[in-house]
Parts: sequence; C-alpha cells; structure tokens
Amino acid sequence: MHENEVPTDADQVRRLVAAQFPQWAGLPVTPVTHTGTDHALYRLGDDLVARLPRIDWALDQVDSDQRWLPRLAPHLPLAVPATLAVGEPGEGYPWRWSVVPWLPGENPTSDNLDMDAAAVDLARFVTALHAVDPMGGPVKTGTYRGVPLAARDGLTRSAIEELGDRIDAPRLTAAWERALAAPVWDGPPVWIHGDLQAGNLLAHERRLSAVIDFGALGLGDPAVDLMPAWNLFYDPAARATFRAAAGYDDAAWERSKGWALSTALVGLPYYWDTAPEFIAEAWQKIDAVLRE
Repeated sequence: MHENEVPTDADQVRRLVAAQFPQWAGLPVTPVTHTGTDHALYRLGDDLVARLPRIDWALDQVDSDQRWLPRLAPHLPLAVPATLAVGEPGEGYPWRWSVVPWLPGENPTSDNLDMDAAAVDLARFVTALHAVDPMGGPVKTGTYRGVPLAARDGLTRSAIEELGDRIDAPRLTAAWERALAAPVWDGPPVWIHGDLQAGNLLAHERRLSAVIDFGALGLGDPAVDLMPAWNLFYDPAARATFRAAAGYDDAAWERSKGWALSTALVGLPYYWDTAPEFIAEAWQKIDAVLRE
C-alpha cells in the first residue's frame, strides 16, 4: 500500500507474541484481511488483536493510544480499543506495536446498520468526546486533522492539480473555496477523533457498537468530526438526523465539507492504484458534498 511499507506476516507475529507475551503464546494468529492504511492487524485467538504499524508516520499511535484511550473511554458512549500491552521491536520487525481487545462487529453499511439510529448514536459519541476535559492533550498543528482549513489549502490545491482531468477541478475548487471562507473555529481546541468513517466504526446487531483507530486523535476544531455527514450518512434524512443530534453552527458544517473534500482529494492520487476501498469512499465523500 505504501512505497516504504514494512511487511509483516503471521509467523513473525506469532514469534513476537511468544517472545514478549508468553501468556498469549498459544493463541492462534490470523491476519485480518480488511485493515486500515496505517496498521497491519492480526487476530490473537478470539479476544485480542495485534496492531503493527505499516509505515513510519503511524508510529506515534502506539504511545498515544496507550496514554489517552484509557482516560477517554469512561466518558464515551461507544466502546474503544484501549491498549492492553505494548510490544517492542523484534523478530525482524523494527517498531513498537500493541495488543488491544478484539471488539465484535463489522464495518457499517446500509445493509447491517439502522442509519437513523446510528446517526444519533454517532452524534452522541462526537459530542461526548468533544466535551471531555482536554487534560493537556496534544494540539493539532501543521496540516493534521483538526487544524484550520487554511493550513490545508496548498495541500488540497496541489492534489486538485495532480488529479487533472480525473475530476471536475473548477467545481471542486469552488466548493473548497466556499469551505475556506467559513468562519474559523474560535473556541478552545477539543478532543477529536479526526477520522470518523465507516472503516473506523463497528456495527453489531444493526447498531453502532464501537469506534476504532484513533490515529488522528488530538485537540482541534470539532468540525473534522462532523465528516460522517459526508462519508457515512449519504441519505439526506440520516444526515439531517446526525446534524440535529450533533448540533454546531452553519460554519462548522461548512468546514466539515472542507474536511471531506480535502481528505478525499489528497488521498485520491496517493491511493489511486493501491487502495480501492479508500478510492470508493473518497468519491462518495466528494459526491455527497457536491450534491449538497
């Protein structure tokens, strides 16, 4: 998926677990076929999963999850994968890695989820997360999720140029500029997940059950966590339910469109030939924003 990705396999993970966590040495190790862009996942028995960063930019998540998720979890209405153990480099793998609970469920779709109920449940999660005491958490800087959209302007325009005639560049540039023109967040930075999309959610018995992959966790503009309006709730009725339950003003919702556009446009050329699920989700975000 990445040019300088570190490959892993089940035998390597089995050796890592046996050497560092003998209490789990007898558990079967099974690769998880549907994983994110930053980590390779391996089931350890029925109740655990090993998360190994694929790429150097994901290395900080091991420490971030270990430090912050146990503090945030008691305040949140959906389950989160708080770290159980942290492994060290070994067996040819160069980085620290983690073991977390395996949370039951599957990524949500219109077939396995009550979208109206999910809109309320996810809005409650978002507002609960944003209300947690910042307690010295890391403030987002640079071009990371949760910064002012203006900090992503160059990155986003470069992606539009790179995509060329694969997109409707004038229309997307106009939509991006409308989002940029929205008033900026003038409150204190709040806790944000930063990457709320179907791949980072779990559904069980037609309800949302968990939020996973906190690689973008930090303090920033809450508008970034309103992106499910554009990447999950394609049905206008479910989108309206999410908006009503989450609150926030028109400016925040306009910025959320900007976040949907920027993340989609920047990711499209990078993952064009390597991550078809990401590409499909990016097109859906773009379409949802333009239809609005």
